Amino acid sequence: MTTLEQLNGCDANTFVSTLQGIYEHSSWIPERAASNRPFLNITELKLALEATVRSASEDEQLGLIRAHPELAGKAAISGQLTVESTGEQAKAGLNNCSPDEFATLQTLNAAYNARFTFPFILAVKGADGQGLSREAIIKAFSRRLKNQIADEKAEALRQIGRIAEMRINALLDYTPHLGETIMRWAQVIGAWSDDEVGLTCAYMTPSHRRTAAQLADWMREAGMVADIDAVGNVVGRYLSDNPHAKTLITGSHYDTVRNGGKYDGREGILLPIAIIKLLNERGEKLPFHVEVIGFSEEEGVRFKSTFLGSNAVIGQFDMGLLDNTDRDGISMRDALQSAGHDAAAIPSLARNPNDLLGYVEVHIEQGPVLLQHDLPVGIVTSIAGSCRYMVQLKGVASHSGTTPMSMRKDAATAAAEILLYVEQRCAQDQQASLVGTVGQLQVPNGSTNVIPGACVFSLDIRAADDLIRDAAVTDVLHFIDNVCQRRNIESTIEKMVSAPAVPCAPWLMNQLTAATERAGVRPFKLASGAGHDAMAVAKVTDVAMLFTRCGNGGISHNPLETMTADDAEVSAQILLDFLRNFTPKS
Repeated sequence: MTTLEQLNGCDANTFVSTLQGIYEHSSWIPERAASNRPFLNITELKLALEATVRSASEDEQLGLIRAHPELAGKAAISGQLTVESTGEQAKAGLNNCSPDEFATLQTLNAAYNARFTFPFILAVKGADGQGLSREAIIKAFSRRLKNQIADEKAEALRQIGRIAEMRINALLDYTPHLGETIMRWAQVIGAWSDDEVGLTCAYMTPSHRRTAAQLADWMREAGMVADIDAVGNVVGRYLSDNPHAKTLITGSHYDTVRNGGKYDGREGILLPIAIIKLLNERGEKLPFHVEVIGFSEEEGVRFKSTFLGSNAVIGQFDMGLLDNTDRDGISMRDALQSAGHDAAAIPSLARNPNDLLGYVEVHIEQGPVLLQHDLPVGIVTSIAGSCRYMVQLKGVASHSGTTPMSMRKDAATAAAEILLYVEQRCAQDQQASLVGTVGQLQVPNGSTNVIPGACVFSLDIRAADDLIRDAAVTDVLHFIDNVCQRRNIESTIEKMVSAPAVPCAPWLMNQLTAATERAGVRPFKLASGAGHDAMAVAKVTDVAMLFTRCGNGGISHNPLETMTADDAEVSAQILLDFLRNFTPKS
């Protein structure tokens, strides 16, 4: 068996020959990476090899891609694959394709090569290393065939990096045990849904309650004292030997959006459970209590109100929300009662801020930034604040054939002009992660031969800095006024949400940074454009967040949302190190 110590200590030629099979027919990669030795750990080795590929010329990168064989292609048929590729394609069952599957793959290979001029690359062992099904491979093949060339080249290189990562694991006999546990658990609870197709887990539905019960069981098995509280939060406590110790909280939410992903929120619950399980098995205690909270509701899907679980924990649950009803007319109060919860006890769930050391949340990034930087994790600096509006424009509906262009009061063209300005204005300040989105756009009662007399659209402007966000909002609202005056359109603007940005605590970020460095990863800081339970908890204690790289181009709130067992492992090792070395705020 090869060890990292051997790779660090051997001569350059031995280093290169040992890693010969990691990248297909591309020995130049370990040749260049050899000078970076010694590597602190396996993660640093992997990242050094990935950095070598990233810094290579475009011709070298294309050469690396083209060195890979087609899936179930000519090289596989003729037995000319490398040993590594042969094993990987067999793991996915590509050597046992049905005639129809084989024909489909050949057609896809031909179409892909014609479009991109290089072979389709996919880590067929999958995100968890257990192997993709042939159906999943064909779906990924068909989906990526629609990509732009530059995007697909980048994705091919990322897939090569994933293949190399798993080959290094095999070479060094390394298993990301924590990461695999997290992925396996996510798969288990990801199968329980309110809908027959996809993953939907809304507040207090049967799948939600089943998920809560399972999380509580895993917490107890990990050595925690666990229960489900009055608002549906799953709370596990790993107790210090010091009964007077304070508490560090970690966790995230376990509800989902409709047809969502398996890791959004849930990674931040499963990951610390896996860590506590490891500590408990080793008989290792911490000088403080650790509380893992699976917040019951963050997404607002069923009762149109977010952060129910975390607001209860900070003592700011709005009891008036209990009268909210879902689309079937069931009130939140009745839903809680049916699940066996006492809504009257919710106010008693509030934590005493004096008992808290802080809060740290691990979360899948839900975006492509870490992916583009080839980094498994990032440290969050701030959670973006959001201003949301509904805008109604009123013009005059009239005949599309008889009204001259110069005499129209077209609400839709006014909206189009505004939408393009939102895009233009919010592209001006990327350092503060300023973004603007129009997610809803309607022409009520529109007809093909009628000039739109009305248009309604949503407006969502976010940034990690409130001043930058507010400046953009002011400019957009001013632009709406100007457009409407020029086009003789009436406007009504209703503010729906205004939430301030939440900065992460520097003293906690510094400790996450140190743990990241000790894990062999270059610390990288980024803002969060999405909201998280940390935003609520920050009202009573200092917070920090660690992001895990999101695959499939950064897609989230979508069944395609994914991460890898190796990235989950890195995140888990960082949080474990953070806990072991945690120093309370002085």
